[in-house]
Amino acid sequence: MFASLSDRLTSTFKNLRTKGRLSEADIDATVREIRRALLDADVAVPVVRSFTGAVRERALSSEVSGALNPAQQVVKIVNEELIGILGGQNRPLHLAKNPPTVILLAGLQGAGKTTLAGKLALHLKGQGHTPLLVAADLQRPNAVTQLQVVAERAGVPVFAPHPGNQGAEDDIVVGADPVAVAREGLATARARQHDVLIVDTAGRLGVDQVLMQQAADIRDAVNPDEILFVIDAMIGQDAVATAQAFADGVGFTGVVLSKLDGDARGGAALSVASVTGRPILFASTGEKLTDFEVFHPDRMASRILDMGDVLTLIEQAEKAFDAEQAEQMAGKLASGEGFTLEDFLQQMQQLKNMGSMKKMLGMLPGMGQMREAIDNFDEREVDRVEAIIRSMTPAERVNPKIINGSRRSRIAKGSGVQVSDVNGMLERFDAAQKMMKQMSRGGGMPVPGMGMLPGSGKKSRGKAQQSRKVKGKSGNPAKRAQQEKAAADRAAGIAPAAPAGSAFGLGGPQPQDPAAIELPEGLDRFLGGR
Repeated sequence: MFASLSDRLTSTFKNLRTKGRLSEADIDATVREIRRALLDADVAVPVVRSFTGAVRERALSSEVSGALNPAQQVVKIVNEELIGILGGQNRPLHLAKNPPTVILLAGLQGAGKTTLAGKLALHLKGQGHTPLLVAADLQRPNAVTQLQVVAERAGVPVFAPHPGNQGAEDDIVVGADPVAVAREGLATARARQHDVLIVDTAGRLGVDQVLMQQAADIRDAVNPDEILFVIDAMIGQDAVATAQAFADGVGFTGVVLSKLDGDARGGAALSVASVTGRPILFASTGEKLTDFEVFHPDRMASRILDMGDVLTLIEQAEKAFDAEQAEQMAGKLASGEGFTLEDFLQQMQQLKNMGSMKKMLGMLPGMGQMREAIDNFDEREVDRVEAIIRSMTPAERVNPKIINGSRRSRIAKGSGVQVSDVNGMLERFDAAQKMMKQMSRGGGMPVPGMGMLPGSGKKSRGKAQQSRKVKGKSGNPAKRAQQEKAAADRAAGIAPAAPAGSAFGLGGPQPQDPAAIELPEGLDRFLGGR
């Protein structure tokens, strides 16, 4: 979503790095480019004005003029101000002292509240909670059925005493009382000892008094600990007006951004927290129930400035990778045992558990410069490699060197690929296997054009020096005899004679009497008149 904004800001800062000192004109030009980039990203005008004003004021102060690298200091200032307008610090959910904790979801129709209810329930379930979903949206067609399907996929129970609108033309459902459903859901959660209650409410295509009154009545009935306003991150500056209307009519304690994986310009994410004064707690980043993450302002600012989000990547890896398998793999590498295709297959399966490879690559620092290559990356390539390995026998996975031409043809047919694909996969694995062996010996990871990384590869350097000292014997018999005689003299402690003409014509290494040396005529006056 922030690709365009990230590219504009990165280009602006790249121009600054060529300057040793920044003048007021340079800072004004930079602030002007930042202002244009934010406006093009559909950020609210008051937020843009406040942001650029703060950046300009700090950039013109001694904070930048006295810095050793002014350009990096400006980037640091922009990063800190971005964190500020995104909410400053992450705030966790406020849990009730006496369960259940009641969470009320509110927002416009189409913002993704029902799907987000399942994502939030799955997220809390993973933290050890026992959530219960309440279907209080009785007006949108099949909203109750959708929530039941989402709850089943998340593995959490749902309280739905009323079927709701089953596809009628009008929104009026006979006997439907969302307030009563919410109240009964709270009583059910207490009776069944659920510690979290998530209430899904109805939305509308626009802000109206009926919606506001209904949401306010549900709020009064269940007295929620958290009211989360679910907002579509793709609607731009309209998000600010909608959020302000909900804040005035119902009130909310936090914001959840949905559809953050879209291709919109992302102005809502940079505007809503600053305008409403309410923090962004969560973000929905995809269609799967697992595409849900806690919102960290500092990490989001780092993504926008193309600095990556390594902390989120590490957290996802900790969830996906099996600690016991990782320990076994580390011990295997430390002992020098081979890295087999079976190990490679396990690593790939754990990578798939982390989610989209494109998202993971996008979290690495500097990946904005390779965005086109990442976008063109085929996620199905991982499945093809897995199919190739699964088409091998256990012996072939342990020892790929036995895979000859006929075996490669059989593997290609079994996995539905070409023989060239099998060859390419084996070549890449061979390179990875060599790297693993080198790392297990302490040789360090090879870097193109740099040999070994600093601080590693001492054994390799020692071998290289040893190989330079030991010279092979000459193929010429006379020269070889001369080499053998010189080696025998060195072993006996006899110094080799200097060749004729060496050492300014002195015949050997013996010390010479300076008085016996005949100097050219006239040179004695330069030597003190000797």
